[in-house]
Order: sequence, then structure tokens, then C-alpha cells
Amino acid sequence: MSDAKQNRFILVTRKTRLQELVERFNTWPQAKFYLEHNQVDAEDYLVEHDLYTRRLVEAESILRKKGLFQRLERSFLPNYTFNAKDIVVVIGQDGLVANTLKYLDGQPVIAINPDPDRWDGKLLSFEICDLESTVTRTETQRASLQSITFAEATTNDGQRMLAVNDLFIGPRSHTSARYSLTLGNTTENQSSSGIIVSTGLGSTGWLQSILAGALGVMGGNRHEMQQGFAWDEKRLQFTVREPFPTRSTGTKLVFGSISEQRQMRVESYMPENGVIFSDGIELDYLPFNSGSVISIGISKTKGMLVVG
Repeated sequence: MSDAKQNRFILVTRKTRLQELVERFNTWPQAKFYLEHNQVDAEDYLVEHDLYTRRLVEAESILRKKGLFQRLERSFLPNYTFNAKDIVVVIGQDGLVANTLKYLDGQPVIAINPDPDRWDGKLLSFEICDLESTVTRTETQRASLQSITFAEATTNDGQRMLAVNDLFIGPRSHTSARYSLTLGNTTENQSSSGIIVSTGLGSTGWLQSILAGALGVMGGNRHEMQQGFAWDEKRLQFTVREPFPTRSTGTKLVFGSISEQRQMRVESYMPENGVIFSDGIELDYLPFNSGSVISIGISKTKGMLVVG
């Protein structure tokens, strides 16, 4: 058997808006009534669902001819065991690609835009018509791959969380977080609405909204980080949201870089409601309450996205 035949093809999918509504209201007629009652065009939900379903059927037909095949819905990603030879195909939006990368360890990911008229897709390099040729190049190691640096948070009780875009450390709700932040040889007690740690991939996302707000307050229009930084750069950028100066808390360590040589350490002073989550998925979190200490650095795990 050839090496290509030993590959397993994993097709990662997500539920459409229509499917999620049907789960909520039990039937499509009930879901449709809800939409129309709120003056929302139900036809758009049907069009999106039908097109996405067709793209999945086309992809499955192509991949089944190539070798072993597995279809995997997004909610099963955390419990699925990927093999080193797996080739992963993601059909969906950018968020699904990022969410998938987090559970891999260097396996190549081919990201397909199911509806280019609807989604711009910064991470979606291909359309369905490109799938077969892209899979062939990936099998034969002729595809162009883009390495993606991950952030990693490790707690003092041995738990670990990866981030493809960013990590959030702070309060579960709209309250103040209290903690100490150590970077290099400098430690500062802080009170804020949380800390954002961005990767290169995430540096054009949440980080940019924080920079835009800061520039607006200062009356500026330029910052060296406005274009972000490279996806594969061995660097993370942290920023503290809404730092509040008091007699016991400071505002000096509010923006800076984390490198392979310099990690960040954060100790929680919150009795409850402290959390750490990644890539905007608040339901998948680690508790960060009094007694918790986390180290944040660049992960040895990295993502590999097929780009050509």
C-alpha cells in the first residue's frame, strides 16, 4: 500500500444557522415562524444551508476516493484523536479553521470557503473546485504550507490551554480582575477588565480593536502594530484592558511582547469568577481564582495551514 493510501482524510464541519434553529425550536416550520415573526428573511437561512450541504456532499465524494474518510462535526473536536498522517479539510468560516487548528499537532489543514459571496475568509485559501488538486499536492508534499505560532497557558495545577488567535485572562462578567503580572524581572499588581494575549494570526483581530480605542482616546491615528505581525513569528503580544491605577495597583506593564526567552506569569487574586479562555470560546475555560498561577508563552505545538 502506498503512503498516500495510508492517509486518513478528516472533514471538519459545523452546524448551519438553520440546523441550530431547528435544534432550538424542534422543527423548521416553528423556526421559520420565529424568524418571520421577528421580520427576518427565512429564505436566506435556507439558501445558506442548502449550499453548505452541497459543498459537504461534494467534498465527501472527493475524499472518499482518496482513502480512509471521517466526517467530524465541530463539537466533537476536543475528544477526537487525530493521527500524524491525517489530512484535515475544513469547510466553514475562519473561526472553524482556528478552532480546528487548536486540536492538531502539525497535521496539514486545507480550508475551503463554502460560499465566497457570503464569507471573505482570511484563512480560507480555497474553494470547492480546488479541493481535489490541493489534496493531491498535500499528499505528495508539494503543497505550500504556512506555519502558525500558538500561545499556551499552563496552570500551576498542570492544566494547559492553547490559543490560535488569543487568550483572555480575567473576570467571567463585567467586573474587575485583580492579579499580579510578572514579565521578566518586573512584577506589578493590577486591577483591570482582563488581559488579552494575541498570536500573529490573532494580531489583526481583537488586538486591533483595543489599539483603535487607545488611539481614539489619545487622538492618534497610527501605531506600529496596526498591521499585526507574521503568523509564524515566535512572539506573542499582550495588552491589559482598562487598567485602573490605585494605591495598590499599577499601570506600567500594560502592553508588551512575550518571546521564547521571556514568558509572562499571572497570579490570581480573585476569590471567584476568574477565567482563562481562548479564541473567543467562553464555555471552554480554565478557572482562574485565588491560588491559581499561570505561565503564558509560545507553544511547541504549531499549526500548518495549506495556502497553495
